[in-house]
Amino acid sequence: MQIWVDADACPVVIKDILYRVAERLQLNVTLVANQLMRVPPSRFVRAVQVPAGADVADAEIVRLLAPGDLVVTGDIPLAADVLLKGGFALNPRGEFYTNDNIAQMLTMRTFMDELRGSGVDTGGPAPFGQADRQNFANQLDRHLARHAKRP
Repeated sequence: MQIWVDADACPVVIKDILYRVAERLQLNVTLVANQLMRVPPSRFVRAVQVPAGADVADAEIVRLLAPGDLVVTGDIPLAADVLLKGGFALNPRGEFYTNDNIAQMLTMRTFMDELRGSGVDTGGPAPFGQADRQNFANQLDRHLARHAKRP
């Protein structure tokens, strides 16, 4: 199993959790982004920079993804593609995207885009907090306990 990170918008605290997991479990973690990413020196952590452009990083993740891999992303269309390819998708707040909830999430995303396009201020996501970080760490640990091979 490999962990892929849609890294451009991923919170630093989530990346830090993933770096520690990579070392502890000797699990490959790859950050994919349009910008240059600094990662700690590790044989298990690497960064891939892709050209600038809408969804270029997403397309690269989907291209490289193998069934059973985990992708960390807040991007709902990317999560849908990951699920179609047989991967797992987890957002930085610790919520898994599943075949049962992805259609509803895509519909809600489209609806909110339409509202914003018509001038409605929809606010935005709640600030990322300690509870989100803890929820992500807990969900990641549970998932890896079920799916990752231990060193």
